[in-house]
Amino acid sequence: MSKIKPWLVPDWPAPANIHAATTLRHGGVSLGAYESLNPALHVGDNADKVRQNRQLINEMLQLPAEPVWLEQIHSNRLIKAETGAPLQQADASYTQEPGVVCAVLTADCLPLLVCDDDGSRVAAIHAGWRGLLAGIIGNTITAMRPPNPPLCKRGGLGGVMVWLGPAIGPECFEVGSEVRDAFLAKSEAYTAAFSEQGNGKWLADIYQLARVDLATLGIVNVYGGHFCTVTEHERFYSYRRDKDTGRMATLIWRE
Repeated sequence: MSKIKPWLVPDWPAPANIHAATTLRHGGVSLGAYESLNPALHVGDNADKVRQNRQLINEMLQLPAEPVWLEQIHSNRLIKAETGAPLQQADASYTQEPGVVCAVLTADCLPLLVCDDDGSRVAAIHAGWRGLLAGIIGNTITAMRPPNPPLCKRGGLGGVMVWLGPAIGPECFEVGSEVRDAFLAKSEAYTAAFSEQGNGKWLADIYQLARVDLATLGIVNVYGGHFCTVTEHERFYSYRRDKDTGRMATLIWRE
């Protein structure tokens, strides 16, 4: 029996009323390729076991309500999370309401959590390279932040912090030249996120891609971003590594 804790807590200075976690692959009931704490219904796992895993997550994290799950489509679409809302196609959700749990599912794509300094707004973002290119981070930050956000002393957007959760690491994320070209056509600032491998292949740093977007938005309080879902077999599911696999849930809510 593994002694690894079945979730991790973001390393960021969020207000005391903000709660957040990413579930790991241990502590659940799924079998085979989905072993064991898989909360994703769309990956081929036994639905009853997935529902049991979701209930285990609710209990382990003492969630105030069932998470607002999304049908993720690698887009720039987001929703305002509401408890009891039907499943919707989106790649991010945000809320100001206490007790509403925003959640995203990942297994190499980048999960981002966002909150403001006074603990009044939270958001969860699913960002693969397509979503990043389409502007999912900017759309979410714009939707959740107040109309006239304060500026911090360093000149960036004050009052907002972001945590970059477990994603594919920069030594494992190989992409074609067309992906790099698409980002550079949007901004030369993305150049540092790619290193050439030859034969038209590049290694992409998904964390750096997100940091470029956050810097463009003026956000300077960024934490996390030191994981690799592909190489950390014990803790994380990885689609690129295993193909048939489960997902981690990254969740955030406020009291």
